[in-house]
Amino acid sequence: MPGHPFLPYRETVFRRLKTYQLVVDSSIALVFFVIAWPIETVLAAGAFGVEYTLGSAGQVVFGGLIAALFSFALAVRRLSPPIALGLAWAGALVQMGLGRPPSFSDVAIFGVLYATAAYGARIAYWAGFASALVGALVITVYLFAGPSFAGGGLTWQTLPLALVLLVAAAFALGLSWTIGALVRSGVRTRETRAAQQRAEAETMAEQERVRIARDMHDVVAHSLAVVIAQADGARYAAAADPAVATEALATISTTARSALADVRLLLGQLRHRQGDGPQPTIADLEEVYAQVRAAGVPLRVDVDPAPPGEPPAAVQLAVYRILQEALTNALRHGAHGGAVDVRLSWLPDRVEVAVRNPVAAATAPAPRPGHGIIGMRERAQLAGGRLDAGAEGADFVVRAVIPIGGPA
Repeated sequence: MPGHPFLPYRETVFRRLKTYQLVVDSSIALVFFVIAWPIETVLAAGAFGVEYTLGSAGQVVFGGLIAALFSFALAVRRLSPPIALGLAWAGALVQMGLGRPPSFSDVAIFGVLYATAAYGARIAYWAGFASALVGALVITVYLFAGPSFAGGGLTWQTLPLALVLLVAAAFALGLSWTIGALVRSGVRTRETRAAQQRAEAETMAEQERVRIARDMHDVVAHSLAVVIAQADGARYAAAADPAVATEALATISTTARSALADVRLLLGQLRHRQGDGPQPTIADLEEVYAQVRAAGVPLRVDVDPAPPGEPPAAVQLAVYRILQEALTNALRHGAHGGAVDVRLSWLPDRVEVAVRNPVAAATAPAPRPGHGIIGMRERAQLAGGRLDAGAEGADFVVRAVIPIGGPA
């Protein structure tokens, strides 16, 4: 955000400001100069009874110089806090070098110290803090040990007054710097909060995309695997037994319609950011088993022991999707005619899932897992469990352990 009035906090001399900010600062500096020059020329010349030897022309010139230095420091206080601080010190040194007392022009110092704390980089930030302390000491020494503006110089009698002046000057200058530091802290806090909110929103959006992509993969991959298997079977069986082809086409139609309904539901959630719709449960596994058997794959299912009551919805969804994807992999990569074994063990504290199928040599799984294995592992992890998948001899085995009552 280059146009932000407080940004960026970088170790650079100049900051980026908007045009209206430059105009405002320049206008304030011009008005300040118009007021400060006459005061420096007319009023400061006779303050505290000090006699000057510069003459009226010299007073005008040097009064204008002091007013210009402080005014220019005000003009660039946000554009370049280090330069503004340097100009303020230059104006103060010229003022003291000419033996002039404090005047209206010194008010600009407070604005400069505020700017170093609010807008300055690290060096300017701490330089402003040091200038507040050193400036208070310089003012006190100048007024009491320099020209005798206080009357009598620095003595034991005036020492308490000098200490009071030192504390007052340090408080006034330090207060300006502190206010700027508080403003800087508040702005950074808002920026940090905004950045955190953006990061959280991006994380939530990414999680939602991953969830929808996982659901799309589970639904589409399984349905297409069943459709492809049925289509291949119908093509080879059509010549010998047309009834088999008709039955296969009916299965293809049912599977495709079911997949289309699931895809429409997922797309509706994506488009309208709706809550989760109805999710499949372990009661829907029989339909998945039927689709796999209809595709011509021998399937043996062993559930021992049975679920103790009604398992949590998150556990049921994880078991359903893991079995769906594991059976889809068996359809796509399993050996032709090879039996698929499914085992479910619903224990009191966890459910164990195991799917074993023989793998054809030509379709042996690659070392790098595909999206299906990644999705199954994510399903298990989201339910608080774990999943392992890999070759065991001539078989490909998927094993998952999901705690009952684990985090969704």
